[in-house]
Amino acid sequence: MCTGPRCTENGVLAEAMFAVLGEQIDARPELRVKRTRTHCMVACKAQAPVVVVYPEGVWYRCEDAAAIERVVVEHLEGGQEVTDLIFHRLGSGDVHPEEAENV
Repeated sequence: MCTGPRCTENGVLAEAMFAVLGEQIDARPELRVKRTRTHCMVACKAQAPVVVVYPEGVWYRCEDAAAIERVVVEHLEGGQEVTDLIFHRLGSGDVHPEEAENV
């Protein structure tokens, strides 16, 4: 997950969302998931913290705790992509934040 400073002033939102992601994962010990922080990935143009799920290479824009929970429950736990939160797919070409609706 991106925890760089661009998402909000001094990265406050990104750090808060990283903590929520940890809580959501910890609440599901059956998940075999590794949470890792990265610095700013730049591609989002400071629109929201980005969560990348591998091996699928799906990039999600997660601007609140509800979005984080949906990614954990629907994708990590349920195996279904959360299409309305997808920002980019690895290998699908360039990232265009202004066109990020269901990339």
